Amino acid sequence: MEIKAVELSAKRGEEVLFQHLCFTIHDREVMTITGPNGIGKSTLLRIIAGFLQANEGTIEAKEDGQIFPVALLSHYLGSQNAMKTHLSVLQNLEFWSNFDSAQLLSPMEALDQVELSGIEHLPFGVLSTGQKRRVAIARLLLSHQPLWLLDEPTSGLDKHASSIFAKIMEDHRNRSGMIIAATHLPLGIEENYNILLDNYLPDFEES
Repeated sequence: MEIKAVELSAKRGEEVLFQHLCFTIHDREVMTITGPNGIGKSTLLRIIAGFLQANEGTIEAKEDGQIFPVALLSHYLGSQNAMKTHLSVLQNLEFWSNFDSAQLLSPMEALDQVELSGIEHLPFGVLSTGQKRRVAIARLLLSHQPLWLLDEPTSGLDKHASSIFAKIMEDHRNRSGMIIAATHLPLGIEENYNILLDNYLPDFEES
């Protein structure tokens, strides 16, 4: 499978964040998006996920000559974890398990992978910041999608939790998965590409 972006640009209001951005990523590859706060890292991820429309350019997935919307092939992990605080950990994961197709692990199996077995009965809202992030990571394991789109995925994780997540990402890559991550911190796995958004700032004349 191939994900290809051609001449992407994005705006926030009337401000051009980046332009002329191109990349290609294949199975078993990892790409990071870096740059200072406010430069458009999260915006780029959300464009790839299909949540936002690019100002210009195209992005598509291709496999065996067929073209697919990238959103149909993606798991998106944003900064807000996408969990209901009043529901238990298990209830939240059961919702996502029922929502997603192509099931991979059960909620309890996913919790075991992030070493949180035994807290499934707790309301999500009472968990620590790191535990909340690990539950959100467990959601990625409930069903298989080839592309993981991760926004600051290691934020709030301690060293041990980061090493757990690094192994999870490596396992995903070994299943022919792809990862695109916006991050300030090293992911703990080898990356194939890096997009430094500073290199795609608008020309003054064009902005």
